Amino acid sequence: MEEIQTVEFDDKAIEGLELLLNEFWILRSENPQEYQLIREREKVLRRYLDDKFGLLLIVHQHFIKLEKIPVEPEAWMGISSFQEQRDYALFCYAMAFLEEKSVGEQFLLSELAEEIRHDYEGDEGIDWTVYTHRKSLIRTIKTMADLQLISTVDGNIQKFDTDEEHEVLYETTVYSKYFIRSFPEDLTQFTCWQDLLQEDWKFQQEDERRKRVYRQLFFSPGVHRKSSSDPDFIYIRNFRNRMMEDIEKHSHYRLRLFKNTAFLSLQEPHYKYEYFPDNKAVTDVLLQLSYLLYERRSSFTPLESGDLLLTTGDFDQLIIELREQNGSGWSKYFREATVETIRKECLSSMKSWMMVETDESDAMIYFKPLFGILAGKYPDDFTGKDDESE
Repeated sequence: MEEIQTVEFDDKAIEGLELLLNEFWILRSENPQEYQLIREREKVLRRYLDDKFGLLLIVHQHFIKLEKIPVEPEAWMGISSFQEQRDYALFCYAMAFLEEKSVGEQFLLSELAEEIRHDYEGDEGIDWTVYTHRKSLIRTIKTMADLQLISTVDGNIQKFDTDEEHEVLYETTVYSKYFIRSFPEDLTQFTCWQDLLQEDWKFQQEDERRKRVYRQLFFSPGVHRKSSSDPDFIYIRNFRNRMMEDIEKHSHYRLRLFKNTAFLSLQEPHYKYEYFPDNKAVTDVLLQLSYLLYERRSSFTPLESGDLLLTTGDFDQLIIELREQNGSGWSKYFREATVETIRKECLSSMKSWMMVETDESDAMIYFKPLFGILAGKYPDDFTGKDDESE
């Protein structure tokens, strides 16, 4: 007898929502318990996700997937293993190749490589005798395998690194047919990525503002107030009490609202997911930098949005001063790194957390209010530590 689904958004539903928001998909063969949990709470989860986010929950006999569509794409939303634009292009060509294959059909690496080379429309073309092109395909293939879009039958893709003639035998999986989103219109009718996002909102006319806000809060590190008339931020302010109650009832998160920023916090971060602050060495530097800016707050005049504008020279000077004060407690890597290296490491991390924005050359740095929420310093009696770790 089929189990009657609960109508209450209970602890299991909260756990299911957490999984759906943080995992690309839940594969039944890999995580049967998580798959079953969501199936048992499917109705309440589907209702909540549609009402608050306007998102589609796909429940398939082999997997469950939440189509997570952001309000605005951010650089950190990409595939972490990819290093350049070519990786994404090769991935798309490879997915097109898989579309022509049936589930369980086998193919050779050389077949895929030749089809990509033949169809590739980039200005530079594809030449598998070029080392960087082979490395790009290796990253693409590894990512597809990690996502379970293909399975390796025989061979090792890593050997393609040094030998463009190396063969690997692969097999398509059932998941490869469901990775790419389906669009109601022919993709050739769209001229830019903004058109794709706008197409999604055509079907979200009801309570669009609420759905925009919920997506930003749950999919991004924070929401910045862009101007005094920012409609998304005004919505959060006006409905903050209702939103706080709703978010705490349906998740483990709490809504934090400040003058220029809003974000979700968690009292006990889950080990599987990324949170700030984490245990990375660069995070120690960032927390100390935030505290230094707080101490020097009278020296800066925030912009109307609450941003602090610094030049690269200003930032470098802060790093020099910070290292003089706290460098003995830093990891060996940061103790010995150049100021330029430290700056680049800090900016890379802060950009991934939406804590800074820069111009194209990184000459002008806009520190967002979100960066100042958390700060840290060593105890007053700290004298340094004997840490030779990287």
